[in-house]
Amino acid sequence: MNRFATLAWFTFLVGCQKAPVEPQPVLLAPQTAQVPAPEAPTPTAMADEDSATALALGPTATEFKTLSRADFNRLAAEQDLPLYWRADTNKNGAVDPDELAVTWPGVYSDWVKEHHFTPEFAAAYGLLHKRETDPQPDASPEGTRRATVLRELRQGRPTLIWNDLHGLSAGERDFVQHVLKASERVEDLFALQSGTVALAKDLPPHRPSRALFHRNQGPWCEAPSTEGSPDCNALPTRPAKVSGVYPAELQRDREFCAKLDKLPNAEALLGPFTVVRGPADQLVAVPYEQAWPKEMAAVSQELTAAADALVEAKVPESTLVAYLRAAAKAFLDGSWFTADEAWAKMEGKSKWYLRIGADETYHEPCARKAGFHVSFARVNQGAIAWQQMLEPIKAQLEHAIAVLAGPPYKSGKTHFHLPNFIDIVVNAGDSRSALGATVGQSLPNWGPVANESRGRTVAMANLYTDLDSQAAMRTQVESLFCKDSAAGVPTDPESLIMTTVLHEAGHNLGPAHEYKVKGQVDDAIFGGPLAATLEELKAETSALYLADWLVAQGKLAADKRDAGQAAGVAWAMGHIAQGMTTPNGKPKPYSQLSAVQVGSLYDARALTWHADSMAANGQDKGCFSLHKERVEHAVLALMTRVAQIKARGDKAAAEQLLAPYIAETGDFARLRGTIRERWLRIPKAAFVYAVQLD
Repeated sequence: MNRFATLAWFTFLVGCQKAPVEPQPVLLAPQTAQVPAPEAPTPTAMADEDSATALALGPTATEFKTLSRADFNRLAAEQDLPLYWRADTNKNGAVDPDELAVTWPGVYSDWVKEHHFTPEFAAAYGLLHKRETDPQPDASPEGTRRATVLRELRQGRPTLIWNDLHGLSAGERDFVQHVLKASERVEDLFALQSGTVALAKDLPPHRPSRALFHRNQGPWCEAPSTEGSPDCNALPTRPAKVSGVYPAELQRDREFCAKLDKLPNAEALLGPFTVVRGPADQLVAVPYEQAWPKEMAAVSQELTAAADALVEAKVPESTLVAYLRAAAKAFLDGSWFTADEAWAKMEGKSKWYLRIGADETYHEPCARKAGFHVSFARVNQGAIAWQQMLEPIKAQLEHAIAVLAGPPYKSGKTHFHLPNFIDIVVNAGDSRSALGATVGQSLPNWGPVANESRGRTVAMANLYTDLDSQAAMRTQVESLFCKDSAAGVPTDPESLIMTTVLHEAGHNLGPAHEYKVKGQVDDAIFGGPLAATLEELKAETSALYLADWLVAQGKLAADKRDAGQAAGVAWAMGHIAQGMTTPNGKPKPYSQLSAVQVGSLYDARALTWHADSMAANGQDKGCFSLHKERVEHAVLALMTRVAQIKARGDKAAAEQLLAPYIAETGDFARLRGTIRERWLRIPKAAFVYAVQLD
């Protein structure tokens, strides 16, 4: 299970950014292998298809100063170019070769050679300069589509994850290169799962449309103000969204997930590592490795090569090598649980973090099929103090949640590991979100390692730590909170550590994913989407509740608790801003749990709205105040209610809990509208990744 960032420290920023100003740069995500790559970036090929003439070569190396850094990055994203200006380190107002990052899977030498820009870069800069002013609006259907595509892209803010790995040994560099190639192949698999492979051939030459397809891993829009627009699509044909893990004809019925659940072979059909195939009256479950043997073998080959590179160079990474080989085998024969065993043994024994396989289910309409992804990172030494504090009291934490849950739940043994902190190198497939990123994750979700709490929990330490992101968060907070309360919402990464650690610990406490009521786990009791919402609600409310518990035990200072809880409320507001459901009516788990949390605090008067007061920014009328003295009681009440619902498998009570807070009418719905309007004035983080190996 994961915790998506959208606000609150690193978390904050996925859902936020500045006040109503010109949209900030959008960062383009890596290209999927199925998408025809843009032509070689020569002056002629770089031109948009409706340009009358080819571009001139562009400025000389001393003239790359006509665009600001923000405009350069925004325009590079819109024009589907893998370029990012990291910083103007010499303050000369021009992008220089040592300030340029080429985003994965681009090649740095295509743009810079011997510390000088190539002619291809000059042509690219000329294209960006040409596109600095938008073309005149076109009222035709195609013109409307293109304008809406730009609106989608501009709801993203360029955010680079850059890793300088040139100091690695030759063997480790080879290992990294093979993992990066495997990550590209995982993008292929996720495109198959997402149903986008056949659509790629219809991409128009229009570069922003291609950028949208690459960033969003498909033609469909995901940003809050455009995801429901019929004109927002990377393809002129505007295809509807159809998952690749179920027959297309089956998905014409919006209730098909519920109907699958009632079939005699439902357990097989809805298993996490299969696709559903066949006509409606003869549906069968086909394992991933049988459905896509060529693509699975391609990943396996790169993982084997990565392991061989480490062994041949005698790099002391025995547990990592064991996992690479086990994962390579799993892509061939579906032995995912065996790979989990090898993966769990890596903890504390490797300086690398790699998770490659199929895990989370949020990507598909039934929320049952595991999505292919890669999270590749270096282990960070952060949060050691938290681990040292919580490790000896894990049983007490479990008991505290168990008491609230009540019968029939019984406190069990706690074997879970507290979060390790990692610095992301590359996210791919289901881990590469169009906007935002996961900041915490507990895996696996199924099998013996999960059932016996032997999995791994990590927090991504290098997301949202840049100064631009922290400034954006502060602006967003000050648009919604009254002055005194806004001052109590921190922007330091230390506060994120607390909430992320406690959230991920919460996934392993009390009635969790594999807990059964009358022989059924939560997916079967509540249905996939509601089960996902409840589990994340339990974990996020645990983060608030356990902070209070730790203060009562004398293990956490009250001011640290207050800061973490205030940031948690702001994090929730960021998810509220994303809307409660997708355009096709699928619930958004994080948005809905956030509405329940904020709404519960509002009902308990721990969070109050002052319609006639000015927000901390001095511009917006109406603001929220957070009353620290009332938060503890409100959090205890909500934590008790959620834990009891999960302990009893009470679906009706779960639906009753959510209903008033996700309703589209009423007082709280109007407040949600205010939150949404202010939060979405500024773009969300759109991550790209760059790795320097030489």
